[in-house]
Amino acid sequence: QVQLVESGGGLVQPGGSLRLSCAASGNIFLINTMGWYRQAPGKQRELVATITRDGRTNAADSVKGRFTISRDNTNTVSYLQMNSLKPEDTAVYYCNARLDIGIAIWGQGTQVTVSS
Repeated sequence: QVQLVESGGGLVQPGGSLRLSCAASGNIFLINTMGWYRQAPGKQRELVATITRDGRTNAADSVKGRFTISRDNTNTVSYLQMNSLKPEDTAVYYCNARLDIGIAIWGQGTQVTVSS
């Protein structure tokens, strides 16, 4: 199948920036859409942004203009550039890959904490 490994989380002050990476391995040719979701304590997991194989992007209203999703030219690494971070962006961020065969794969998650 496909495996996902996230990296890049950490502690940042409000207004700061972080870049998350998600590296895919395995049957990567099956990956259609890659995305990022997040889950804050006591809240449901929510969509942050997605990017399709042909580069079409979608983002939640709460992050538009601040976060940018991208993929490398091999379509095996997804990036989430997060600027102007706010305390409410604090959450565990999960990488997601939707496969052509209708299966969704999740990474293990990486903690992002925005605090002074």
